[in-house]
This record gives sequence, C-alpha cells and structure tokens, in this order.
Amino acid sequence: MIKVLFVCLGNICRSPMAEAIFREKVKEQGLEEKIVADSAGTGNWHVGKRPHEGTLSILEENNVNHEGIVARQVEAQDLKSYDYIIAMDASNAGNLHKLKGFGKTGEIARLLDFIPESNVVDVPDPYFTGNFKEVYELVDKGCEKLLFHIREKEEL
Repeated sequence: MIKVLFVCLGNICRSPMAEAIFREKVKEQGLEEKIVADSAGTGNWHVGKRPHEGTLSILEENNVNHEGIVARQVEAQDLKSYDYIIAMDASNAGNLHKLKGFGKTGEIARLLDFIPESNVVDVPDPYFTGNFKEVYELVDKGCEKLLFHIREKEEL
C-alpha cells in the first residue's frame, strides 16, 4: 500500500482539501486498494476539529467526499510510515525537514512542485486569504499531477 500524507499549518483548510481531492482521484482511477491518503498539520491548534467551513463548502460544491477527515498534528513517526509527504508551502516543507532529523523518510515535496509550469510555488492559505476557489483549483491540479507522478514511479 502506497501512503500519501498532505501537510499544511493547521490541517483544516489546504491539507484536508488535498486529502479529499486526492482520495477522489485515486478512487476514479480504481486505485483505492493500492494508494491511501491522510492529512496533518504542523501546528496543534485545531486537533480533533473538522475542516474549515470554506473547505467543506468548496468540496461539496465540487462533489468531493470529505467524510471522516479530522485535524491532527503531524508526528515524526509519520515521516517514516508515509511514502510521500506533501507540504502545501515552503514553510511547512521546512518544518517537515526539521522534524525528520537524519532518519530515512518518505519523499518530502511541495504539492506545486508537481506543476513545473506554474508560476505559483506555494498553495496560499485560504484561512488568511479567504480564496477557497483559487486554492481548490491549485490543489486539484497538483493532486492530478502528483497521482500521475506516483503512478509512473510506482509503475501502477
């Protein structure tokens, strides 16, 4: 089983959105038995909470299932047990690299690294900007490209 973890700051906007969208894409391609996704935050402010109402609203608007997603904080063990750890921005990627220390971990990358033609390198935080539509479009495209990358690399 290939395990993918999406990471943002509080795990209520970007990373749960990515988790839900990615799970939907995996399901559409019939890969649910081969790939699983989860999400977490580098901070602990929202642990145990459902995603932000803006995230839930945009997911529902696009018919993306978000059932069972609850905020949690990323742990050092996650970096060893997930194959792909996907940060939403450079700050979170940096925090993940600090957390991993010198041990072997899954591949750590930013989501938008998988869209080399994009002028945007970090997924903006809609918690502060309020622009859930823009974030949805970036995350959707990033998840599509990430899944393509995983399928190629893992020969699925």
